Amino acid sequence: MNGLRRYYRQSATYKIFSGVLSELNRFLETLGKISLDGIETAKFIIKGQIDKKELIEQCYRFGVTSLPITLSIVGMTSIIVASQVALEMVKQGGGNFVGLLMTILIVREVGVIMSGFAIISMIGSSLASEIATMRVTEQIDAIEVLKVNPIRYLFVPRVLSGIIMMPPVVALASAAGVIAGAVTANLTSELGYRAFFDSAWLGIYMKDLGVCMLKAVVFGAVIALISCSCGYSAKGGAKGVGEATTKAVVWSFVAIVIWDMFFAIAFFF
Repeated sequence: MNGLRRYYRQSATYKIFSGVLSELNRFLETLGKISLDGIETAKFIIKGQIDKKELIEQCYRFGVTSLPITLSIVGMTSIIVASQVALEMVKQGGGNFVGLLMTILIVREVGVIMSGFAIISMIGSSLASEIATMRVTEQIDAIEVLKVNPIRYLFVPRVLSGIIMMPPVVALASAAGVIAGAVTANLTSELGYRAFFDSAWLGIYMKDLGVCMLKAVVFGAVIALISCSCGYSAKGGAKGVGEATTKAVVWSFVAIVIWDMFFAIAFFF
């Protein structure tokens, strides 16, 4: 019986099955840790226990420093889409709908999603590596010895800065995307700017703008929380910092796509 058990444990089936269970266990542990950190962070925010100086610094980091790359990514994405769509729609007699299509696409999805990806790549990875480095170099242990709550000191200003700064970043990026789409449509299909923007106003509603801003708030909070939580759980020296940063980026990407799906089902299905 022991020999049969030993043989089974050496089989490919057992290795695959145990690997899947191990990854599932890690997934649930990470999800639970992020959820608990989020609950504790929310408690401090609700109580108003916020370091305003640190909050201002993190808002500048989250919003201002990320703005150039965010505008660039959203603008270039809009140029790519408009260059593919505008000429074909004009050829098929649908020139009056180019602005409508581009604006809906950018406001509902491209602006907020691509802004989220840019923020994750630049700010989320930075937050995770910073806190992970503090963890492996025992700086967080020193904070705890001084009887300062690390969640209040590290998480609260960063998560709150994401909530505050993500909406204006998304608004500016979406505006840049619409303008870039109009210019590209004019250059590729000679569609007039007035026709583009007249069409755009016909297809955009306050509901679209409201959902876009709500998405931005949620995405900002999720990106900051996941990045901080993954960095906070780091261990194992320099290798652990790299693993924590990678985990933060991957989890953030997956999280905002899942949240975007929920918003699409809730508001547009």
